[in-house]
Amino acid sequence: MTSRFTELTVDCRDPERLATFWCAVLDFKVIDRSEGKVEIGSWVPTVEEVRARQMPPTLQFIQVPEGKTVKNRLHLDVSPIDGSTEDEVTRLLGLGAITTDTGQGSDRTWVVMADPEGNEFDVLRTLAPQQD
Repeated sequence: MTSRFTELTVDCRDPERLATFWCAVLDFKVIDRSEGKVEIGSWVPTVEEVRARQMPPTLQFIQVPEGKTVKNRLHLDVSPIDGSTEDEVTRLLGLGAITTDTGQGSDRTWVVMADPEGNEFDVLRTLAPQQD
């Protein structure tokens, strides 16, 4: 017996806004939408595919009445694939993210940011091919 990691759910005030932000960050598409909920992903899950192999999880944004109040215990890490980490941070700032201090210190190789509702995430090293 086993389970699959199929969705990561984020409580938020405005599911549409966060789905739009994260679609732009990750190049995802909206795959399901209902009252107070938006699900985004890089693929449309089917039971057969999920049973056959581990697939990338989707992100699901669920509307809740309360706002975020403390540092996340779980967060996303993203790695740029076609530009530098610095260029990606600049792009994400343009999408509505902010840089934030969670006590990580200044000697880190990653950048801590927060989405438009304050959920922290890290921008890690670039995975772009290195130019000689």
